[in-house]
Amino acid sequence: MKQSLLYTLLFALLLTSCKKDNEKIDDQQQNTSSGTLSDDEKPDSLATKAEVKESVPPAIQENGFYNAFPIPKDKKQRDSLYAIFSKKYTERERYAILALNRLDSKSKWNSDTLVVPAKIDTTLMAYSPFPMQLDVLSDVKKFVVFSYPIQAYAVYSNGALVKWGPTSMGKKTAQTTRGLMFANWKKKLAISTVKSEWKLPYNFNIHNTGGIGWHQYDLPGYPASHSCLRLLMNDAKWLYNYADTWILNPGGATKKANGTPVIVFGDYPWGKRKPWRNLLNDPNANNISVEEMTNLIKPHVEKMVAEQTNREKVADSIQAAKAMEVKAPIEEPEASN
Repeated sequence: MKQSLLYTLLFALLLTSCKKDNEKIDDQQQNTSSGTLSDDEKPDSLATKAEVKESVPPAIQENGFYNAFPIPKDKKQRDSLYAIFSKKYTERERYAILALNRLDSKSKWNSDTLVVPAKIDTTLMAYSPFPMQLDVLSDVKKFVVFSYPIQAYAVYSNGALVKWGPTSMGKKTAQTTRGLMFANWKKKLAISTVKSEWKLPYNFNIHNTGGIGWHQYDLPGYPASHSCLRLLMNDAKWLYNYADTWILNPGGATKKANGTPVIVFGDYPWGKRKPWRNLLNDPNANNISVEEMTNLIKPHVEKMVAEQTNREKVADSIQAAKAMEVKAPIEEPEASN
């Protein structure tokens, strides 16, 4: 009996202790859920301020990061959003934003998300994925390069980047030829050999037998051409005036000199995320290093410089010949007796 009574008392004490512990736990949970914390549990005030500062948009803007501008599928919602987009950004800023997304104004909603820089540079130079200087090109006066992986082109003069912009290159079933080529002939308005109704403003041929050239045409936000290099109108005009054409012999049957060198390189990530979308996670995601560009260009430098020198000599000789024709005295007919 005494032993049973002792066990009963011990069990009662254990139940009382457990009840008190549970009440203590419940009180702590209620305090936490209501937002009241003990002095030991309160976070440091400085740490709290730092956390808030990290989420403030201006901090992102200072670092030149990019933000996502989602586009709804519903047409009415898109139209409403476009009104907001137009009000928030100037025409030049909208042009720059679309260019970063490889789009023209006609195809502005051909995407479900726009990548928008926190700070807009309408020249695009602040967002260049290409190196600002390439010493390997120091002796090359004019050079144009097209990158398939990021659907962008760049222009260098003696190694200094002077311009870059978006492009839409050959689709998967009609890809643009890679490698070193030279600018050939140009025409302000060419007609496509694929479909006669396709008008190609400021066309500049770079592969005569393949019929490949750069020109203005729709930029839908992905490689969509039939092997040509599509450009925005302003870029097509600029390159039309910048690059040098070939020089042909009299009659045009043979070539005396090549035009501006052009390199097309790399491959597009077919079926994967658009490369410029990666800027939302990493602002340097599309950057091409100096080393990569140097390795790409270096094997062709000797040929580019040789062609450049030859063109200059041919151009000088033609100019000199024209000058001689102008200066040549006109022979007077002899007077008859």
